[in-house]
Amino acid sequence: MTPEWKKNWLWTAAVLVVGFGAAYGLLVGKGGPEPAAIPAAVPPVVEVLQVRPSRQALTVSSQGTVRPLREINLVSRVAGRVESVADGFAAGGFFAAETPLLNIEDYDYQFAIARAESQVAAAQQRVAEEQGRALQAKREWRDLGSDQANALFLREPQLASARAALKAAEADLGAARLDLERTAVSVPFNGRISEKYVDIGQYVTPGTLIAKVYATDVAMVRLPLTGRQVALLELPLNYDNETPETFTDVVLSARFGNRSWQWLGKIVRTDASIDVDSRVVYAVAEIERPFAREPGSERPPLAPGLFVDATISGRQLPAVAALPRTALRNDGNVMVVDGERRARLKPVAMLQRTNEQVWVQGLDDGDRVIVAESAATVAGMEVTVSESTRIAGGAY
Repeated sequence: MTPEWKKNWLWTAAVLVVGFGAAYGLLVGKGGPEPAAIPAAVPPVVEVLQVRPSRQALTVSSQGTVRPLREINLVSRVAGRVESVADGFAAGGFFAAETPLLNIEDYDYQFAIARAESQVAAAQQRVAEEQGRALQAKREWRDLGSDQANALFLREPQLASARAALKAAEADLGAARLDLERTAVSVPFNGRISEKYVDIGQYVTPGTLIAKVYATDVAMVRLPLTGRQVALLELPLNYDNETPETFTDVVLSARFGNRSWQWLGKIVRTDASIDVDSRVVYAVAEIERPFAREPGSERPPLAPGLFVDATISGRQLPAVAALPRTALRNDGNVMVVDGERRARLKPVAMLQRTNEQVWVQGLDDGDRVIVAESAATVAGMEVTVSESTRIAGGAY
């Protein structure tokens, strides 16, 4: 071993000893961590709404299409050529009740009346003759000194047959006169023609479709309602032993001619059954005089086919509170702040809601409902109430 090699070995050993000593001091000789105090949890800040429930009526919204209350297919009941039509006999034309819309040629029916009158006169003559013969037969039998006589000898069957023939002739005359009246085709209500199918000169037979007409005195709208909406209304449910004394008001609105218009109506009945597909109840609203023009108004007529929005007046409900939509949780409950400033869940009955607001029952007067909270707020947690507290009654 040379002196140079010994010198290098000593330096290497010295470096290793110093390194091991430094590592030991860093890993083993370092002091342990000192315990730190856990900071107190800060209660989350919430914004509350103090409610004042009140008795109020909520409105219900629905939609529907205007339809005529009465709509029929008008057909001819006799045969003949159309001789004339009324001036308003056209699609869109109005007519009054019992006004002839068209007249069918009636010569054949006048001839039939003349023949029927002749048959009635002949039948009356035969009845008179048989009455005279029966009276004569009764006298002859009495002259024979007997109180009892044969019905055939007294001509009772012959007289009954003559009287029956007279009734038949009179019935034929009545039918002929009725056919003559039917040559003037009319409708028993005020109405409007939606479509017409015949015109002057056309030959019609019994059952020929003449026109499609509808009544103009009253229009109707079927409005679908969910079970929740039905609970808010006073509907005429049509019990078989009950006639509603009052009807629920409804306001219909629609846009026509780039303007908004309104009409007033009444909910008069509900459909006979619940819709099996949608499970909704249809309420029927009627609007009187839908084609009448009010003095000084430019409102258009409420014509069939017009799509309308309906606002129905609800019945009075107790202890109703209005809240912002954010107050209602996904489980249908709300969260309130109690006297100890802790958040508590409270179940409510949701009556109605819009995009911004909900109406509920089940809250007490003075309840402080949380309407804005942090994601960390849970039931039972202590909270800090924001100073911007609001009070809500029927609306917020």
